[in-house]
Parts: sequence; C-alpha cells; structure tokens
Amino acid sequence: MAIVDLVMPKLGESIMEATILKWHKQPGDAVSMDETVLEIATDKVDSEVPSTVAGIMTEILFNVNDVVPVGAVIARIKTGAEEKVTAQTYTPSPKAQETRQKEQEATVAEVVSSHQTTNYKPPTTNGSGNRFYSPLVLNIAASEGVSMSELENIPGTGNEGRVTKKDILQYVSDRRSGVRSRESGARSQQPNVQSQREVSVINESAPLTSHDSRLTTYTGNVEIIEMDRMRKLIAEHMVRSKHTSPHVTSFVEADVTNLVLWRDKVKKDFEKREGTKITFTPLFIEAIVRCIKKFPLVNCSLDGDKIIIKKDINVGMATALPSGNLIVPVIRNADQLNLVGLTKQVNALADSARNNKLRPEDTQGGTFTLTNVGTFGSLMGTPIINQPQVAILAVGAIKKRPVVVETPAGDSIAIRHMMYLSMSYDHRIVDGSLGATFLTAVAKELENFNGDREY
Repeated sequence: MAIVDLVMPKLGESIMEATILKWHKQPGDAVSMDETVLEIATDKVDSEVPSTVAGIMTEILFNVNDVVPVGAVIARIKTGAEEKVTAQTYTPSPKAQETRQKEQEATVAEVVSSHQTTNYKPPTTNGSGNRFYSPLVLNIAASEGVSMSELENIPGTGNEGRVTKKDILQYVSDRRSGVRSRESGARSQQPNVQSQREVSVINESAPLTSHDSRLTTYTGNVEIIEMDRMRKLIAEHMVRSKHTSPHVTSFVEADVTNLVLWRDKVKKDFEKREGTKITFTPLFIEAIVRCIKKFPLVNCSLDGDKIIIKKDINVGMATALPSGNLIVPVIRNADQLNLVGLTKQVNALADSARNNKLRPEDTQGGTFTLTNVGTFGSLMGTPIINQPQVAILAVGAIKKRPVVVETPAGDSIAIRHMMYLSMSYDHRIVDGSLGATFLTAVAKELENFNGDREY
C-alpha cells in the first residue's frame, strides 16, 4: 500500500494560502480519481480540490475554516500501489502546527496584504544594521498602532533577523497583556502616547473593521446578522484601500446618444451573428483602453516610492454575485481585443460570476477597474480604488434629459441620452489635472462615438 499526500494546490501566481470551507470526504471514505475531496476559498473565489489518486482517505490534517499555505499537506490517501508517493516535499513542522491558530487570527490575510501598498515607509536601518519589513508586518503594525520605533526593537525570528508575522502578533499579544509594558515604555520616547494607545486598543488581533461586541449594547427591535466570509473580506479591502490611498474623485457628464442609438440599431444582428448579446460594458471598456494608451500613468501601481507603470492593460469589471456581494473579474490584454472579443469576454466572465464558476486567475492581475453603478439605478458614485491599482472609473445610469445642443444654426434644446462618469484616483500618483483630463477624455470618446461604424 502507498500513502499519497494531498497538498493545497497553487491557485494563482499571487495566492499563497487558502481557507478550507468544507470537507466532502472523511477518514475511511473511498475516494475516486478526480473526485472532489474538499472546497477551499481564496480572498476572491471558491474552488473544489479533486483527488489526484483513487484510494481510501486515511487522514485529514486541517479543519474547516483553517487557513492553509499553498503546498502544505492537507490530507493523506491510501492507494493500492506498492510504493510510497509524496506529492510535494513540504510538510508543516510541529512548530508551525502549534502557531497555526495564532496565524488565523492575523489582522490581514497574507495573500491580500503582500500585494497592497501601505502608508508606512519601511525603515532601511536600525540599531543592528539593515532590516527589511514585509508589507504584511507593516500593515499589522499600522492597524495595531505599533510605532516604527517599537517595530525596530522587536526581535525577529525570520531570515537574517527579520520580523515575521508571528513575531509582530506575539509582540501585540504581549503588549496587550502587559508583559512588555515596562519594556515598551523604556524603549519609546513617548510613554504617555504609548499608554494611551494601549488603552484605546480593544482587541489587538482584530482587523480594522472589527470591534468588541462586548462593549456594544443594542436597543429597540434589532436583528443581528453575522457577516459571511466574502463580506468580511470586502469590508477589509475597502478599509485597507482608504487607509492606503488618499482618494480624490472627479466627475464629468457625457452625451452618449450616438452610442445608445448605434447599440439599439445593431444589437439584434449582433446577437444573431455572434451568438451573444452586446451590452454597454464592452463599449465603455473600449473607450477606457484608448484613453489609457494616451495617459499610461493611470494604469500603474505604487511600490514604496517607486511607480510601476503596467504595460499590459487588464481591465477589471465589478460584477454582482448571486449573494449580492461584488467581485471584479479581469479582462486581460483588453487593448488586444476588438469589440466582439471584448463582448464575449465580458459576457463569459459575468456568467461565470453569476454561477460561481470564476477561477482564481480570473480575478487577478487587474490594472484598472470599471464599475457600473448605473446598473442599480444610481446616477453617479464615488468608487473605492481596488488596490494596488491607482484608479477606478464608475459609470452611472443613462437618462434622457433636455439639454442645450450647439448647432451651426445656433443653440437649441434637444432630448439627449446623458450619463455621468466619475473616477476615484490615488492622489499620491494621479494629480487632479491628470485625473480630470483622463476622465474628460473617456467622456469625449463616448460622445464622439461613430454611429456608422461596423462591429
């Protein structure tokens, strides 16, 4: 008999861990090749993990809701082969098993935080020489009120003395219990400020969006609903984005009459010829892509004091899930697709989202995001940036309104299809002049839509 290790699969380039949602098999159950053994979730999508062999489930190493790193052995299956097989050399050490519970209580999932920027700039030196702090450690320090001077004095157990997630969480836990209170006061030049911070922090391991329900009383007729996993992640992402980027929002109005009339004219023939419906979304994305090529700085991210301009134009589109939550699937290399290609990509991703069939890679690598608040009847909105991007554009509902139209014969009042566009951008990188100019350029692209074009 051979024992085969079932490992946590790699679900995408940037995904380093996943949460176990449900086990479909228990020890002693028979497992067929490619049969679903468990369901897992990353910060974006849920996935099923199939068995790589046929046999009998002998051991489950993690429980439901455990956060497991990619490559970790999660279960073992006994097969009829005579040779022992190991799917991967990585196995959790006993020390890692002991600290697993503490890691689950971390402020931010590492897979999210490691790809987000932070307002804290990593110090290059301290008393012991050069020292590097990961974005995860800096984010936890920011959320828990740990000053940089405190951070520099935390002994690190990582490579070359680096402070790990375990180290910062242990420090925070000790500080809450008062173990390090005298130590911190001696190291800090501002003991009074430190004391106030200790009093103000209720739960040192809680994320920014949480609070201690023991201190809250509810009066009147109320219903308390626990957030689901995705809503908690969305809430955390939104708070992180606001803490990371100074948001500025610009607004513009566009006359999209030509675009609306053209779509009304071609939509039946388009569906008959291409087998899919044409919506306004691919037309909006087409205009955005053209303008990104003119203003590439809105298609970038920030890494410390370095601006990373993305040569690929991967447009994310906010899409509603059946649960009511939003997800942002990504159209990769949108600049290389014609209108038919964009339409098919948009519809395919939207259908996958509605049916919970999105793959992890479908939500990764976005460089700019479009959200259609008009779908829900809103005239305009102030969207929150999808980190680590620097801009997000929202389009409102298209409404018929009387407007003044300039003609060679003079001004006149006409009924036109009007729409508001708004764009929130990271003011650390995108100044008001660039943000407003880009947004106006998108509006002009839509207004100057060629009503005689072919698709």
